[in-house]
Amino acid sequence: MQGDSFKNNLHLHLIVFVWGFTAVLGKLITLSAFPLVWFRMCVGISIIFVYGLIVKAPFKISAKTLVRFALAGLVIALHWFTFFQAIKVSNISVTLACLSTGAFFASLFETVFYGKKIVWYELLLSLLVILALCIIIYGDFFVALFSKIAQGPFSFSVLSQAIESTPTGNGHLLLGIVIALFSASLSALFAIINGKFAKEYNSVTISFYELLGGIFFFSLYLLFKGEFTVGFFTLSSSDWLWLFILGSVCTGYAQIAAVKVMKTITPYTMMLTINLEPVYGIILALLVFRGEEQMGYTFYIGAAIILITVIINGVLKNKAETAK
Repeated sequence: MQGDSFKNNLHLHLIVFVWGFTAVLGKLITLSAFPLVWFRMCVGISIIFVYGLIVKAPFKISAKTLVRFALAGLVIALHWFTFFQAIKVSNISVTLACLSTGAFFASLFETVFYGKKIVWYELLLSLLVILALCIIIYGDFFVALFSKIAQGPFSFSVLSQAIESTPTGNGHLLLGIVIALFSASLSALFAIINGKFAKEYNSVTISFYELLGGIFFFSLYLLFKGEFTVGFFTLSSSDWLWLFILGSVCTGYAQIAAVKVMKTITPYTMMLTINLEPVYGIILALLVFRGEEQMGYTFYIGAAIILITVIINGVLKNKAETAK
């Protein structure tokens, strides 16, 4: 029914809004990225386990399937770790802008692993994304260069003057972008892996064992580093509050609700709506942190180019699918 369709679309926007809020929580929590993700998974798996008991989800799986889920859990755990690390290194706006490149990484992986033919518009749009990232990183340089050229003809001396007049100290920005792009690639890889699992297994079962795998691998690392001390579990009341919201609402609820909504909404609608996550996240970051997240106008130009290319990619893919 039309009313049900509207409710499902509204619910999807709420889920994407919640995902956008994840970045804000990551900055509010004072923990470093690794323990932050470990606590997030522990809270999330607790919520999913209780929900699984209520709905009587099938938790019994084979040892081979358990290993596959655990390895997928390592991928999503590393994605979350690099996501929050990028936020800590740079900021929310830069991280979310770079995370929008996930669709292009997904296309690349499909080409490499599944022999999908290279599509011309994906290659062109990927080049536009690279241009947008250059604008984000070197926006000040381009502004200085064009202002110098406007004053006279181009020469090497003009180029030298533009470099000298460009503000320095963007090393953290560049590092944050590199980490965020790696995070986006892990997100795309996880989406491809989970797409295969979703056709065979219950969504609650998948989510539970993936988080269990992530906790297992991260716990091994923390044990090896000797991090499990009294101080590790001694958190401020505000950190416990934000972690509970992150693990329950942004992980447990969002994971289960997203799978439920996917049963009634087309993949195309799902993808386009998810593309709004950076928009919601950046707006929330500006409202919560104000000046800390305020970027120069060249950043917003680059971020807008990335978002537009992702939307164009979705539209062209939808046309290609409907034409088959």
